[in-house]
Amino acid sequence: MSSKRTSHNKTQRRTSQKQDLDKEVDTDLGRAAALAADDASQARRSGSLATSREADAALRELLSPVHRWLNTLSVRNHSEHTLTAYFAGLNQLALFLRGKRLTWTRCDKRQLAQHISQRLDEDKLALASVQQELSAIRHFYGWLIEEGLARINPTTGYQLKRSARPLPSIADVDLLTQLLEQEVPDTPEQARLWLRDKAMFELLYSSGLRVGELVALDVSDIDLSDLRVRVTGKGNKTRLLPLGRKAAEAIRRYLPHRELWVEQMDTALFISEKLGTRLSTRAVQQRLKVAAARAGIAQNMYPHLLRHCFASHMLSGSGDLRAVQEMLGHSDISTTQIYTHVDFAKLTQVYDRAHPRATHTQIDGDTE
Repeated sequence: MSSKRTSHNKTQRRTSQKQDLDKEVDTDLGRAAALAADDASQARRSGSLATSREADAALRELLSPVHRWLNTLSVRNHSEHTLTAYFAGLNQLALFLRGKRLTWTRCDKRQLAQHISQRLDEDKLALASVQQELSAIRHFYGWLIEEGLARINPTTGYQLKRSARPLPSIADVDLLTQLLEQEVPDTPEQARLWLRDKAMFELLYSSGLRVGELVALDVSDIDLSDLRVRVTGKGNKTRLLPLGRKAAEAIRRYLPHRELWVEQMDTALFISEKLGTRLSTRAVQQRLKVAAARAGIAQNMYPHLLRHCFASHMLSGSGDLRAVQEMLGHSDISTTQIYTHVDFAKLTQVYDRAHPRATHTQIDGDTE
């Protein structure tokens, strides 16, 4: 019996030792697998990091000429809004080209069409926004060709279907009279501000200025004797415009107050009473809303509306599209032509009265 127990104990020890050995092997194998997995993960991370760095370097290289071009436009007095929009559009194309491992010179019409399709169908961008991006791309490639950095502009001959342009809002003459001929405010502070505000609004409507052009005016740009105003518009282009007598009169009344408000010899025509420095476009927008509310005008009033009114009323009164184009500073007459549609209702009335085959309307029982 003793020898049997001894044999049994030896067997148990051998079994236990084997199990321990198996556990050590399993542990070692587990550690080896874990190390291998860590190595693989680290390799993937390293590879991903390298790919990311390579992609970032490619994007920086693509955007380098873009920054140079935008700096050139900045020197030419393009607005910050325009520069930001141009960069946004070109950055999207640069990302597309980076993904395709292409450069600016290897982007052809087919690649451009694919990018535009992606912006419309996948990114769900509005057609007007894509048109703006396409304009930025077109101008950028024009600059690349001028600099000898490219030979072909892929946008040449590329057409994007245009959406119908909405007609601009217009206020009638009576409403503008209600705004500009309102009573002077009762409080001295508001009365002083109204002298300045009226001068601004009269000038916007008198000469069809953009609000950015208005706030950029210096005192030296106004000629009250010859009734002229020198305006610096988009692309740093200067144009000389006629100044209405009512606008000139309003400016004369405002100028003594300007002299009291101005600080640090600021040359700006329109000055903030509190700061003594050039007024901002935002301030003009706010002051117009205040004036409209005080005059009891329910229609939404904004500075560009006065420019629209100038264009529509001038075109309606003169019919001279080219002259209105020059005064507005439009480089393309098609932009000015939109105002020819604003008075369509009036033209319809004229047609109904004059054309023998028109459908005449009945007024008070008589045929018109």
